[in-house]
Amino acid sequence: MALKWKSEKGETEMSFLEHLEELRWHIIRSLIAIVAFMIVAFVFKSFLFDTVLLAPSKEDFVTNRLLCKFGYYLHEAWNTQNPELLCINKNNDFQLISIKMAGQITTHIIVALVAGLILAFPFVIREFWSFFRPALRSNEAKHARGAVLASTLLFFIGVLFGYLVLAPLSIHFLTSYQVSPDVANQINIRSYIGTLTSICLATGIVFELPIIAFFLTKIGIITPTFMRKYRKHAIVVIFIIAAIITPPDVFSQTLVAIPLLLLYEISIFISAGVMRSKEKNHKKFMAEEEKAKTATE
Repeated sequence: MALKWKSEKGETEMSFLEHLEELRWHIIRSLIAIVAFMIVAFVFKSFLFDTVLLAPSKEDFVTNRLLCKFGYYLHEAWNTQNPELLCINKNNDFQLISIKMAGQITTHIIVALVAGLILAFPFVIREFWSFFRPALRSNEAKHARGAVLASTLLFFIGVLFGYLVLAPLSIHFLTSYQVSPDVANQINIRSYIGTLTSICLATGIVFELPIIAFFLTKIGIITPTFMRKYRKHAIVVIFIIAAIITPPDVFSQTLVAIPLLLLYEISIFISAGVMRSKEKNHKKFMAEEEKAKTATE
């Protein structure tokens, strides 16, 4: 089976096996990028664990310091009872432990692999974009290129939001909560890292909402009218999602819900832009058809 495949040199035909061969090299290059970043992350163990992963649990983490300053500001401005109400992760008494003999080395390897995947994400997207680009028309390739770049940026913004905002709040709540003073918090390092990564990846995926809206509008599943009509339902769903990925307190849920609501409104704007583009293309097509029909007559 031969398929038409547009290359830089023009339109050529490639067999199914040739497509597989080209895809194989894109995958190999992606794996090389992942392994390379994994090795870098493995080597810089101290930076990866002490500076990145364990930092949100420390008092001097940027978010913790800013919240503490904000708490003192509220105390001075509104005369609140406790000036240290927002000083989270201060004097944490929980202890991270490893309960298996090979626990720390396997944790090191797994974390390095996850770091390699995240850092190599732009390169992987670029490789797969390079594979699919020749099969697209020029206007489709133009829009898809923008969507690939936007999805990458939104993913990393979501990950940073989860790391800088949600992670410190979640760590503070989950490590300070006690059913009894006689029960000490000794937390497995794998559990700590699993919670941190799940929060960051969840927010990274949720922040892809505008891109999802773009493609769903492109294929005709949703419209801006539909999104405006069910805005109230969307607000309820957003607060449910915020409640799932945050600690069970109103402050954290609201902190997450606000950017998600903004993303929803941005999605409506993007959906409207896609609809205008589709209507413009339809009118252009109908005008060309009418012109061709007139010429034949």
